[in-house]
Amino acid sequence: MVDDWPSERAEPVAVGPPRRRRTRRDRMQEARTLRRRRVGAAAALVMLVVVVVVAVFLGSRMWNSLFGGSSGDYAGDGVNDVVIQVNEGDSTTAIGNTLQEQNVVATSEAFVSAASGNDAISAIQPGFYKVRTEIPAASAVDRLADPANRVGRLVIPEGRQLDDIRDVGTDAVTDGILTLISDASCVDLDGDRTCVSADDLRNVAGTAAPSALAVPGWAMSTVDALGSDHRRLEGLIAPGTWNIDPSAEPQDIMATLIAASAGQYEQSGLLDTAATLNISPYEVLTVASLVQREALPQDFSKVARVIYNRLAEQRTLEFDSTVNYPLDRVEVATTDGDRGRATPWNTYVRPGLPITPICSPGLPALVAAEQPEPGDWLYFVTVDMQGTTLFTREYEQHLANIEVAISNGVLDSAR
Repeated sequence: MVDDWPSERAEPVAVGPPRRRRTRRDRMQEARTLRRRRVGAAAALVMLVVVVVVAVFLGSRMWNSLFGGSSGDYAGDGVNDVVIQVNEGDSTTAIGNTLQEQNVVATSEAFVSAASGNDAISAIQPGFYKVRTEIPAASAVDRLADPANRVGRLVIPEGRQLDDIRDVGTDAVTDGILTLISDASCVDLDGDRTCVSADDLRNVAGTAAPSALAVPGWAMSTVDALGSDHRRLEGLIAPGTWNIDPSAEPQDIMATLIAASAGQYEQSGLLDTAATLNISPYEVLTVASLVQREALPQDFSKVARVIYNRLAEQRTLEFDSTVNYPLDRVEVATTDGDRGRATPWNTYVRPGLPITPICSPGLPALVAAEQPEPGDWLYFVTVDMQGTTLFTREYEQHLANIEVAISNGVLDSAR
C-alpha cells in the first residue's frame, strides 16, 4: 500500500500560546517583587526572635515568681539610698510589696522568704526606713531590722512649746517643737544630708492658710485672729511619738502633725467635755497647757480647779508661765517689768485665758482640765524644792504660804 503522506514534515516550534518577549520593565518589576519577599522574610524572622525572647523573659519571671530561683533576687551592695514607709498593720508580704515597688528587692516573695522567722521584722514598728535599691532580700531584712536605719521618728515631750526656750537660772536651752521636727527630718542619702529647717517650719506656721495646715474647726477663729504670728499654732501639735516623712515639704509635715493631733485630742473626749463645761474645746486645751506648766502631775487637777474658779470670779490668773511664754524663757520669779508687759498671753494684765495655749499639754494635764478636782481654791504656791504645793482660798493664807516659799529659797523675797 502506497503511503500518501509526505515523507518529511516540519516539527511544531512551540506548544501553547506564543511567548511575549520580556522587556526591561518586566525585569525591574521582578526584581522589586523579589526584594519585597526578602524584606518580608527578614521582618518575619526578627518578629519571631522578639516573640521568643519575650516569651523566655516572661516565662523566666513567672517561674521565679512561682518557684523562686537565683534570678529572683538581687546581688551586691545596691545602687542608691531610698526611704520607704512601713504603714500601721503592714504584714511581711505588704512590706515586701512596698520594697518591690521601690525596686529595693527583686520580688516580694524573696523578701518574705528571707524574713521568715525573723522576730525583728515581725515586730517592726510603723515608720520610715532607709534602705538601698537593688539589694538582696536578706540585706533588706537586715537593714529594716537595724534601728539605725529608722528615720523620721519624732518624739515630743509633754510641755514643749513651738520655739526653743532658755532657762534663766542655768542658761540651758530646751529644744522647741520646731527644732525637734527639723532634727527628725534629717536623713543621709548617698552621702548627702538633708533636713527641713526650723526656720522653714516657722515660716509655714505663720503664712500658710489654716485650712492647708489642717487646723481643726474648733481652733480656727483664734488661728485666723493671730494673722502671721507662728505662735497661732501653739498647742495644736500634741506631745508623743510621731513618724514624719523626711522627703515631705514643711507645710505637709505641719499639716500631718496637726491633723493627727486634733484626732488624738478629740478621742480623749475634748469636744464632749468642753460642751459640759460650757467653754470651747480650744479653751480647755489652753487650760491644760497652763496646768502643764504651772504644776506637778500630782497637783494637776487642783490647779485646773484654781483656774476655773478664778475665771468664774473674773479674777486675772496672774501666772508667771504666761509672762515667760512670749519671751521664750523659763524663770520661776518674774520681774515687775516683765509682769507689766502687755502681750496677748500675759495673764497679769490680760483678763481671762491667754490667747493661745502656752505649750503642748500631755494627756494627764488634758484630763485634769477636763475633770478638775472639786474645791474652792483661788491661790496656790510651791513652797519647797520637792514640789510641795499649798492651796487656799484665803489671800492672807496665801501670803503666809509665800513666806514659806521664800524661807525655803523657792521664791526671791525681792519679788
